Amino acid sequence: MPTATQNPTRTQTKMSTSNLPIEPVRIGLVSVSDRASSGVYEDKGIPALQAWLGRALLNPITWVTRLIPDEQAGISAALRDLVDAEQCDLVLTTGGTGPALRDVTPEATLAVADKEMPGFGEQMRAISLKFVPTAILSRQVAVIRGKALIINLPGQPKSIAETLEGLPQANPPAPGIFAAVPYCLDLLGGPYLETDTSVCAAFRPKSAQRPARS
Repeated sequence: MPTATQNPTRTQTKMSTSNLPIEPVRIGLVSVSDRASSGVYEDKGIPALQAWLGRALLNPITWVTRLIPDEQAGISAALRDLVDAEQCDLVLTTGGTGPALRDVTPEATLAVADKEMPGFGEQMRAISLKFVPTAILSRQVAVIRGKALIINLPGQPKSIAETLEGLPQANPPAPGIFAAVPYCLDLLGGPYLETDTSVCAAFRPKSAQRPARS
């Protein structure tokens, strides 16, 4: 089973916006694919997620990754393990969210949920609909399990970046879903996520914002 890995360079290359220490975050990444998990082709989902999050977040990140087939029980088991045993604060999945018979990631995610967060899926589909009408076939969901947020993302690296970051140049602009993730984790008692605003500006009400660094 893959082990957690630490990103040791995060605090060396970027500056925080707070006088408090930058809090570490544990992020679980799950790529759901029959063919990638069996070695037919290289997985691109996890590298795409790591690349975007590595640019967007200032926090030191511990990655916990899973590459698994499209099996509902196995997906649910991986999500439970990442939250309950690995203590991940945020879990992102990629793949398995379409209407095909083998696409069961949403069902597996809902099966481990304490609460559903429908706004994330709604906004992802709204972003994708600006490109293709078949975006209405996507079934991504987001849920809370314990104190962790779990979000299903699309399978293509380009779509992953678009849904996380949004479309600031669109008319009207389409906010990305990740802008709401830091405050959601605040409300769950998780680490205070700080972002590179040139990639993604986290939105928090003024009462939840930490003082800017001098």
